[in-house]
Amino acid sequence: MTLPPLPDKGLPADEILSALIAMREVDLDYTKATSYHFESGKSQLREVANAAAATAWGRSGLDPTAFPSIAAVENDLVGAALDLHGGGPDAVGTATSGGTESCMLAVLGARERYRRRGGQGRPTMLLPITAHSAFRKGAWLFDVDIIDIPVDADFKADAEAMIAAMDDRTALAVVSAPSYAHGVIDPVEQVAAAAAERDILCHLDLCIGGWVLPFILEDEGRPPVDMSIPGVTSASMDLHKYGYAPKGVSILLHATPELRAYHYFADAGWPGYPLINNTLLSSRSAGPGAAAWAVLHLLGREGLRELALKSRAGALHIAEAVEQIPGLRLVVQPESSLVCIGDTGSPDGPDVRIVADEAHVLGWSLQVQPARGGGPTNIHVTVSAGIGDRADEFIDVVQRATEAATGKGRADIDPNLAAAAATIDVAALDQATIDGLLQLAGFKGEGGVGLPDEMAGINALLEASPVPLVEVLLKAVFGEVFTPNR
Repeated sequence: MTLPPLPDKGLPADEILSALIAMREVDLDYTKATSYHFESGKSQLREVANAAAATAWGRSGLDPTAFPSIAAVENDLVGAALDLHGGGPDAVGTATSGGTESCMLAVLGARERYRRRGGQGRPTMLLPITAHSAFRKGAWLFDVDIIDIPVDADFKADAEAMIAAMDDRTALAVVSAPSYAHGVIDPVEQVAAAAAERDILCHLDLCIGGWVLPFILEDEGRPPVDMSIPGVTSASMDLHKYGYAPKGVSILLHATPELRAYHYFADAGWPGYPLINNTLLSSRSAGPGAAAWAVLHLLGREGLRELALKSRAGALHIAEAVEQIPGLRLVVQPESSLVCIGDTGSPDGPDVRIVADEAHVLGWSLQVQPARGGGPTNIHVTVSAGIGDRADEFIDVVQRATEAATGKGRADIDPNLAAAAATIDVAALDQATIDGLLQLAGFKGEGGVGLPDEMAGINALLEASPVPLVEVLLKAVFGEVFTPNR
């Protein structure tokens, strides 16, 4: 059932909801998601979260003096994050719309601090090549230069290189625990200590680890990686990941109120109401925060621990099984709840890009990561508690998909095509040429833009193409996807 964008007359509620449900039927099965969604496996959790979000109807995060409940909920969320991640008696925080906003606010705050303290020239940010793209987006928006930091053989930030790059223009150093792409923990203590010596801010990206890593480290007798580490001045952690809240809600912690104030915006000079924002958004939804608040109270510390250790057990079980599947390998040993699966590269063995296609046929969507930054092509697996419950089923799917992919060769593209792609002047591309490239890449056909059932060839082409060209194509695809029907 398809409804018009704006009907002349209002429609019956059951017809509206039926149409919306029908639209959802083509979506990814989120109960089998190994990226994008974090499944707890608890039906009551979803019910409570949805009911809690509904209580926020009519309330806006724009003005917590008009809606004191907004501040009360946010203070509790920040308090829970501080309870898990320390930070000292002066530590404070902010609830944001997601990890990207948390990371961008950390960049914005670092830039403002640099400017107000008399920094000369454009500030720089020291960013391991494995750090999340959210920081690059922040640099793009807030006029900060990026200094790329290499990683070692285990994909952890090279601490010595990062420390050597620190100078008078450095406004921020970033470390991750764990990194999204490979699931490993950067040398946080070493980098943070060096940053503190030079009065440089150090942000700890815990967006994907914030509500799972503390319990894993404690259970395994490993030291905490959090705001208690000297020199860490801010940290981000997403409640809509291993906090099992609906999208989107994240927490950004700062060591002091002064550091937090750098990303506040106020405008009392225009003729409207005096405006004050503590995030990038102004009118922001109170629903996700209310849902997160309810989930934390439903689970409690012990419930979070149970789900965290279930995720960790599932990740270790999957990692061990991958090493027993002919043609596959672990890219690196998982340090948290993320598993990074590669292949051996044998011409006669499986190509993980094709393995992902075969898994899709079996009803599971696996996220393929390209060979960038010195790492191999791989499959990223986020093991939530719900996936941990189904680890044996997932392993069976990977086994069968690998067997189906074995013998099909590599998805690598013709070297001549790759060489031709490298010569394209991205700045000179017009829309007609971009359309042609979308068709060549397999993104566009007679029916418009869409993804084919087999993505291995597209993934190979994108991987072999220069990054600027890939970015142009991705923007063009989104431009086509987000085109209204008229």
